[in-house]
Amino acid sequence: MPSAQARTTKLDLRLSIDAKARLSAAAEAKHQSVSQFVLESALGRADEALAGRHRFSLDGERWAAFMAALDAPPRNLPRLERLFRERTPFDAAE
Repeated sequence: MPSAQARTTKLDLRLSIDAKARLSAAAEAKHQSVSQFVLESALGRADEALAGRHRFSLDGERWAAFMAALDAPPRNLPRLERLFRERTPFDAAE
């Protein structure tokens, strides 16, 4: 998971003895150093957290449908229009 780029930045963190022991045991089980294990795990979670924010993949058919939906004129949604016309508790009193 970590790329072959040169590692030029350091990340320090403080953790409990129990947390360090758990990370060490997990790293050993995966035949990795604690640093490798933590970096791989953290980057995996980072990718999961960011996946929906900046990229998604579609096959050709779904891409065409997505683009068609973006290019289509807006649909008339009477129930939504009615909802926006209703007064809310935040509207100024008349």
